[in-house]
Amino acid sequence: MFRSAIEQMAPYLPGEQPRPGERLIKLNTNENPYPPSPRVRRAIVQAAAAETLRLYPRPRADSLVAAAARYYRLPGNMIVAGNGSDELLSMLFRASLDAGDVAAWAVPTYSLYDTLAAIAGARVVRIELGRDFSLPLQALARARARLTIVCNPNSPSGTLVGQEELTELARRLRPRLLVIDEAYVDFADRSSLRLVRALDNVVILRTMSKSFSLAGMRLGLLLGSAPLVDQLLKVKDSYNLNCLAQAAGAAALNDAAWALRNVERVRRTRRMTEAGLRKIGFEVPPSAANFVLARLAGVKLEGMAAGLRRRGILVRYFDTPLLYDCLRITIGKPAEMKILLRELAPLAAAARAGSGTRRSRARVHA
Repeated sequence: MFRSAIEQMAPYLPGEQPRPGERLIKLNTNENPYPPSPRVRRAIVQAAAAETLRLYPRPRADSLVAAAARYYRLPGNMIVAGNGSDELLSMLFRASLDAGDVAAWAVPTYSLYDTLAAIAGARVVRIELGRDFSLPLQALARARARLTIVCNPNSPSGTLVGQEELTELARRLRPRLLVIDEAYVDFADRSSLRLVRALDNVVILRTMSKSFSLAGMRLGLLLGSAPLVDQLLKVKDSYNLNCLAQAAGAAALNDAAWALRNVERVRRTRRMTEAGLRKIGFEVPPSAANFVLARLAGVKLEGMAAGLRRRGILVRYFDTPLLYDCLRITIGKPAEMKILLRELAPLAAAARAGSGTRRSRARVHA
């Protein structure tokens, strides 16, 4: 009944969601630990009480796009609002790739890209990031893919690529499309926003799930040149955002100062968490996101993730050749991160000891 590509592909697997009533410290899906602006709730209540609930929402999310235009200082015809940045990614794949076309990105990165490529029937060039998660700029440029994606800051590493590197990559790819997925960039020191004004083959994606604390509303924004936006609107669902989400997003952007205060709280806790993880023996690349990647080189950490789960703490483990020795840990509130470090320390010590024993036995047998 279905296309062979669909039957053969592996589905995207989101992080575990606790069952109703289950009390866990949830550090596995990169949500913001702090609530959105109080204006958001008021806007939702007002929209829910209005006569507009029986009507279709505005197709272009006018109030949300207008608020985004003011916030990003871009004209509204350079902005598309989506049902999370995941929907915007899906639109980009549908609009840019025929079956057999090439897409490219560096790995490890956000695994939804692979899912969307499989749905499109695209061929993917995957280029490994450096050991320090540096971007393989030359290799990405040589791939000459119709669609190239750079997640920046990258997930799951949290590392940030410089604007100069991305500018060079975009210029070398022209007229092919470069998508810079900036889902986590509000937690970084800089962004690549100016590139959408300077280069007509660059698209930037933003989400309101992280810094604006609106993961439950599913809101994303795409920023790009007006001609590029016109083409993408051809594949957008007519009414892709309901009226409550539109009202919530506009209210959050109009009170961005609230979100930025929460961002700074997360950044402070991130610094504390990075230092604590390194103290108990993990390698932690400097993160520019609202999560950190903790590595015990060469040690499979699936059991450690399960051990934390038994202690009431959820973190994200990826059982892949490039990430088997890593845990991705969302930054929660300071008290939550202190509990994490306390529970993680003996698990890390046991893992290191077990790894040392295995290496000693290997030397004896050799």
